[in-house]
Amino acid sequence: MRYLRVHGETPQLRLINQAVAVIRSGGVVVYPTDSCYALGCEIGNKSAMDRIRRIRALDDDHNFTLICSDLSELSTYARVDNRVFRVLKSLTPGPYTFILEASREVPRRLQHPKRKSIGLRVPEHPIAQALLDVMGEPMMSVTMILPGDETPLTDPEEMSEQLGKQVDLIVDGGWGGYEPSTVIDLTGEAPVVVRRGKGDPSVVEG
Repeated sequence: MRYLRVHGETPQLRLINQAVAVIRSGGVVVYPTDSCYALGCEIGNKSAMDRIRRIRALDDDHNFTLICSDLSELSTYARVDNRVFRVLKSLTPGPYTFILEASREVPRRLQHPKRKSIGLRVPEHPIAQALLDVMGEPMMSVTMILPGDETPLTDPEEMSEQLGKQVDLIVDGGWGGYEPSTVIDLTGEAPVVVRRGKGDPSVVEG
């Protein structure tokens, strides 16, 4: 396992390039977002996604989230009408995950098997944005929380001790948050808050 200390506000491009090389080679990485640390891998890489499922003890129905660099990239992978677009525009980038109807660009195995939906997110964190910028495409991602824990891990060095060889790289951007993103379902007639997290849910509740 590799361990890279990256500046949380002005990420060093040399280190970001090294991290992206690991992701592109099929690696599983831990990286910081604007809510908490996350596990990530290349979009559509089944073996890396299976490894993340084992780390998190997730079943096949668990929704991964597509981490996108901006709203235009997000709209490639989801069906977005004017009503949904207004909500997305007001809340991105930020600590929100949106459940949206998947577009044809999304491989079937990445979609929720029954609902044909996908979770999408545009994080407001310099390291996450730098990774996405260099990759030129979204990343698959889930919260860095271990089975049996109630809150995400916040200390990258502790993650290194606990995860060992289960991951290929830890991107240390300093201590992380302990609240995951707020999840908002936008597939129905009105927004529904599915999980309350760091993002203020009142923006869509009334």
